[in-house]
Amino acid sequence: MESKTLLLLREKNTDINIYSAESDEFLRFGRIIKNIDPTEIIKTAESIKAPDTGSSYVPSEEKFECLSIASQIENECFGNLPSQIGYCWGHNQFLNAAEWHMSSEINIAVTPLVLLLGHVWDIKDGKIDSSQFKAFYLPKGTVAEVYSTSLHFCPCEVNKEGFGCVVALPEGTNTPLDKECENKLLFRKNKWLIAHEDNAALIARGAISGICRKNYKIEY
Repeated sequence: MESKTLLLLREKNTDINIYSAESDEFLRFGRIIKNIDPTEIIKTAESIKAPDTGSSYVPSEEKFECLSIASQIENECFGNLPSQIGYCWGHNQFLNAAEWHMSSEINIAVTPLVLLLGHVWDIKDGKIDSSQFKAFYLPKGTVAEVYSTSLHFCPCEVNKEGFGCVVALPEGTNTPLDKECENKLLFRKNKWLIAHEDNAALIARGAISGICRKNYKIEY
């Protein structure tokens, strides 16, 4: 049975389809991982103070990487490759941009949240219509793999307390580039990025404008 939160989100957001991450629709973007217990890492994340406004992201958080879950993620999700576990948390309601990696990303919902997801193959000549994105609701405690072909960005909150999402990736991802690259969409190591055309702040930081039409906002 679908949660009251998901049903309420659908009532308040008639301009975008919002699915459960447990739905078949999510299988085109990722999968839910059932055999990883997130209890300890969620408890650790909840002790980290959230910003009053805006969102923050750290690629690597030592408090997470010393936990037993870190080796389980490294072995089962990244095939024994060196990995990092970071944290994205704070306040956000907008699509704003889309990034992708040449690897899956593991997301652990520290709070209930919504992910706005698209497909890299829908980018044509560096552009994508925002109508190609779909929204997925993740209850607190959900452990999800987001595939490398899935466009994603900052999670959206579903209440005024904000959101928290643990983020695991191969080591070095989302860190500054060491050298210039011909592909201007490469924004950080293993991070390709396009901004919504209305996101002046991100474009001013060097992101390429690539998402057109509505900049979806998740209401709650």
